[in-house]
Amino acid sequence: MSTFDRADTRVEQDYVGEVHIPAGKLYGVNTVRGFDNLSVSPLSIAHYPAFRDAFAQCKWAAALANLDCAVLDGAQAEAIVLACQDIIAGNCDDSLIVDLLEGSGGTSTNMNFNEVVANRAQLFMGHAAGSYASVHPNDHVNASQSTNDVYPAALKIATHAMLAGLIDEVGKLAEVFEAKALQFADILHLGRTCLQDAQPMRLGQLFSGYAALTRRLGEELLAVRDKLRTLPLGGTAIGTGFGAPAAYRGAVYRHLVAVTGVEYQAPDNAFDAMQNMDVFSRVSAELRTCSAALAKIATDLTKLSSGPVAGIGELRLPEAQAGSSIMPGKVNPVLPMAMIQLSFAVIGNDVAVAQAVQAGELEINHFEPVVASRVFDSITLLTQGIQRFRDKCVAGIQADPARNLAHLTDSMAVATALVPRLGYAQVSKLARQSVNEGRSLLAIMAESGVMSEAEAMAAIETASRPVFEG
Repeated sequence: MSTFDRADTRVEQDYVGEVHIPAGKLYGVNTVRGFDNLSVSPLSIAHYPAFRDAFAQCKWAAALANLDCAVLDGAQAEAIVLACQDIIAGNCDDSLIVDLLEGSGGTSTNMNFNEVVANRAQLFMGHAAGSYASVHPNDHVNASQSTNDVYPAALKIATHAMLAGLIDEVGKLAEVFEAKALQFADILHLGRTCLQDAQPMRLGQLFSGYAALTRRLGEELLAVRDKLRTLPLGGTAIGTGFGAPAAYRGAVYRHLVAVTGVEYQAPDNAFDAMQNMDVFSRVSAELRTCSAALAKIATDLTKLSSGPVAGIGELRLPEAQAGSSIMPGKVNPVLPMAMIQLSFAVIGNDVAVAQAVQAGELEINHFEPVVASRVFDSITLLTQGIQRFRDKCVAGIQADPARNLAHLTDSMAVATALVPRLGYAQVSKLARQSVNEGRSLLAIMAESGVMSEAEAMAAIETASRPVFEG
């Protein structure tokens, strides 16, 4: 922690000893312990506003539920609610200092929130921070809760909120691919398999496939997002609900729905909800799938735009920036490359999540902080990466119709289109002649009188249209 003048502090004590807390800070001794012992990453628990807000929403709903159950009085509940609203407004971020990746199983995170809420509530009630005369971090802010149910609940609420932005970006990317499919609908294109010339198609068909994939990615993210609405709140330490009044669980969900606007619900089995984090394996898997699928598209774009002279060059990507510090005029496909690189990070995050989910023991999983850190990172990378990929690259893609047509008509791929008319054996012989002589198959057929170039082009046009109905 930063150096400060001890004269301008308040003193709090635990069984380890005294700590001096800077005046104006709302955390307490437990936060200091967590900060000093467990700071390993550059990110605090306030770094992701959705996580900060989710924790505050849990404390807010808990205060109102505890008021309903006569655990808190009206003044205490009101002060806690005001403190939670202050946190959501971003006014307490400098006191939420525990590392997002802290290794206490979430206890340090929960205590940081408890202390900040308590001290902010104390100030609202006219009492000094640290006195805890009217609102205590454990007795009041944490009443009817434990780290074991409030941390995973906040994690689910935050992930649910963050996925909304990602799903929106994926949907917008699908719209851009759909627009490109229409723009390129009439451009004849050489379809390739195993990076070899294959069959005639339309460039728009290629982009329609990208659009359909992207739509499906959004739908799968939406489906897995809905699985996050079941929370373990009310289970307290291990799922029995011990430590909370009997009416608390029903009350806390009623208030949480009102606070968040989302229909969060209690689990069918409270012990399952406390023990298992398999939903985050599913969430992370969809994030991994999304990143890998979009990286495949990005790889396609780098290949089809390669050149400008010695590559394929059938697509022209927007020129974003200089591509070399030594080669003048070189422009690289940096946006697709960034999308590919991003996928490597998301896939790595998914491995960490899988390990953490597997490592839960008995009644709880105490590796939730690494799940929070990795899932939030993946969502953020994808949300920001897709937005830039869409706006700075995909939206500005242009095609070179002449180069697309030349690659198609100069290739052996047109042979497939001619088989119905000439038969496999004759076309195969002409195709090998084309390869051996390095000349266009269409030119060879025209010279031999087998088929005019106009007839061949009509056959290619037919072959590039879907043959199925619907």
